[in-house]
Amino acid sequence: MSNTTRTLARRAGLVAAAVSAALLLAACGGGSGDGGHEGHAAPSASASASGGVSAGAHNAQDVAFAQGMIPHHRQALEMARLAAERGSSAQVKDLAARIEKAQDPEIRTMSGWLRAWGEDVPQDGGGSDMPGMEHHSSHSGASGMAEMPGMMGEQDMAELRKASGKDFDRLFLTMMVEHHKGALEMAKAEQAKGAYGPAKKTAGDIVTGQSAEIAEMNGLLR
Repeated sequence: MSNTTRTLARRAGLVAAAVSAALLLAACGGGSGDGGHEGHAAPSASASASGGVSAGAHNAQDVAFAQGMIPHHRQALEMARLAAERGSSAQVKDLAARIEKAQDPEIRTMSGWLRAWGEDVPQDGGGSDMPGMEHHSSHSGASGMAEMPGMMGEQDMAELRKASGKDFDRLFLTMMVEHHKGALEMAKAEQAKGAYGPAKKTAGDIVTGQSAEIAEMNGLLR
C-alpha cells in the first residue's frame, strides 16, 4: 500500500510539473506572440510619434517668420502686379513676374504651416495699411508689425500706384530693393533661430533668390 501510495504521489508530481511547464510555455509563447507584437508596437508607435514631433518641431521664431513673411510677400506681390500695369521697361516687368512666381507659392506654404500649428494666418490686408506704417518700417520706431523690415508705408504705396512709365520703373526698383533687404533680414533670423526644417529651407531660398534680385535691380538702377 505504501509503495502504491508513493508511486501515485510520484506520478501526480510529474503531472503537476508537466502542467506547470505547459502553462509556463504558453505564457512565454504569448509574450513572443500577441503580447510580443504589442511590446514591439508600443516602441514603434512611440518612435513614430517621436519622429513626427521631431520632423515637425517648430518654435516661436518659426511662427514669427511665417506670420511676418506672409504680409511682407503680399506687399511684394501688390508691387509686382502694379509693374505689369504701369511699368515701361521689359526688364522690370520680367523681374516683377519672377517675384510673383516665387513668392505666391511661398505664401500658400507658410499659411499651411500656421494652420497646421494652430496659429493665426495674417489677414490679407495688403500689409501697407497696418497701423503705424506711415513710413518705411525699417526706419521707424513703431512697434509690432510696423517694425517689419523693408515694408512700405501707405504713402509709399500710394506714390507707386500713381507713377507710370520710367518714373514707375525707378520707384519700383528703389522700393523693391529696400523691400528685399528687409526680407533678407527676416530670413537670416529664421536661419539662425528657427527650428522647423522646411521654414529654414524656405528662408535659405529667400536669401539666395532675393540677394540675386537685389544685385539685378541695383544694376538696372545704374
